[in-house]
Amino acid sequence: MSTPRLDRTRLLRTLTLAAAALALAGCASTNPKDPFEKYNRAMFAFNDAVDQHALKPAATAYKKVLPSFVQTGVNNFFGNLADLWSSANNLMQAKGEEGMSDFARVMINTSFGIGGLFDVASEAGLRKHVEDFGQTLGYWGVPSGPYLMLPILGPSTVRDTAGLPLDIAADPWIYTYPISLRNVGTAVRVVDQRAVLLDASNLLEAAALDRYEFIRDGYLQRRESKVFDGERSRKKRGDDGGGSDAKSIKAAYADDPAPAKTAPVSSETGAK
Repeated sequence: MSTPRLDRTRLLRTLTLAAAALALAGCASTNPKDPFEKYNRAMFAFNDAVDQHALKPAATAYKKVLPSFVQTGVNNFFGNLADLWSSANNLMQAKGEEGMSDFARVMINTSFGIGGLFDVASEAGLRKHVEDFGQTLGYWGVPSGPYLMLPILGPSTVRDTAGLPLDIAADPWIYTYPISLRNVGTAVRVVDQRAVLLDASNLLEAAALDRYEFIRDGYLQRRESKVFDGERSRKKRGDDGGGSDAKSIKAAYADDPAPAKTAPVSSETGAK
């Protein structure tokens, strides 16, 4: 007669523990910065599969086969194109000095750097800035909104995603003809950007317990740092990133240089 009671006790204990585990799991996944976490994790897994089976092997071969000066030339060429849009965004952010500096970089590198293959402007002391329209929106107070993992393109936010169409339209390379040349150049550009990040992604794969959370948190902090230019004294214009102030971001990224553009497809990066 005691066995049924024992079974009922064990069943009740099991159900209680299961309910507690589900409750804890629900609390652990509740993040105001990432309300779409279930979708984002699924998209992260998709991007990671594409990266592991296609882009990363191509980038590894690219880095091993091509001489370093060719890789540098490719990176410089597309970086020179990106400087034009960075100049425009700096001007839209009322940062005239940085905007004119980026424009001067384009002029110098296009002429004296043989179409941008050589970064003569950096050697002349003109610092490179990496700006996009999402940063411009954030500068003027548009909140970042929830975190989003985009298919192929990787980490983003609602605000940065809204700025993507203009970023794409402002890229001079998309107007290149013939289309076959444009497609080949786009593929080389993507592989080159992924090759730049190989060492960092390999380290991340070995070190991070939850790569999704690591990339998400790092991306959100990095984007806020870029919006505020890491300045300690600048007054915060909007809620960008869910609660961190400019001082904490400055402390975290005090010596962090401007990064290369995040490679599309790769889910290993946290910078767009």
